[in-house]
Amino acid sequence: MMDTLIQKIKEKGNPTVAGLDPKLDYIPQEMKTVAFAQHGETAEGAAAAIFEFNKALIDALYDIVPAVKPQSAYYEMYGWQGVKCLHDTIDYAKWKGMYVICDAKRGDIGATSEAYAKAYLGNTKITDTVQIPTFGADSLTVNPYLGTDGVQPFVEECKANGKSIFILVKTSNKSSGELQDITADGKHIYEKMAELVSGWGSETIGESGYSNVGAVVGATYPEQAEAIRKILPKTYFLVPGYGAQGGTAKDVARSFNADGLGAIVNASRSIMCAYQKNGGDLQTAARTEAIRMRDDILSAL
Repeated sequence: MMDTLIQKIKEKGNPTVAGLDPKLDYIPQEMKTVAFAQHGETAEGAAAAIFEFNKALIDALYDIVPAVKPQSAYYEMYGWQGVKCLHDTIDYAKWKGMYVICDAKRGDIGATSEAYAKAYLGNTKITDTVQIPTFGADSLTVNPYLGTDGVQPFVEECKANGKSIFILVKTSNKSSGELQDITADGKHIYEKMAELVSGWGSETIGESGYSNVGAVVGATYPEQAEAIRKILPKTYFLVPGYGAQGGTAKDVARSFNADGLGAIVNASRSIMCAYQKNGGDLQTAARTEAIRMRDDILSAL
């Protein structure tokens, strides 16, 4: 639930999440050499290298960063071996005490959304007496553009299993405005979506005062983020777009509430690839960049 994430943010004094969006180009050559020697230059070898990369990053960050956010596409492109790597990465991060937001942007008609929700947030029925967790993430990103019947199954799994979701409201990509900035009845689509998010989360307010239904609000659109915050005072924001996409600490500060809570800021490439840009070993460089990011954002708050 969102209360759990908030508690971890408070414990670490750090409102950031490290994105685990691995490409083979990001992985140190020695890791790839070992994996390919054992498994061949195959999907299995690639998945093995990625898992070692992820473990090294998690080991370097778990005591200072409260959460990780693996993006499912970077695992799915390696087939079932990559999907297993995603599953194992989630397990490893949770074992290390990190909150795991799976960035899969799922959403479909009601019955299909129910299956997605059970896969990522709930339990899958095997027999009348056996149900098992599959991915077991703490949270999931959700695409809401099929409407309430596509979102409600995720909300129900949040209620049943103490999980959270983050719904796409105003995304950080350059072309997001083609749809999200359109006006209807005097309001932008992202404003209307924010109003829906408020309704979907109204029955999931935790002890922290925040809903288990969060919103994805990009750092690259600070004015829109400020407008959305006014609509969603009790909603946690997942804020992509800091760093490599151009969002600054001053930009992301506008997504927070006056209490210093209300948002968690994502960075992926800047942490994963810090050793390539700044030199040094993978773990030291990632940790140094994560601390720099934390301090940058806290100074803006």
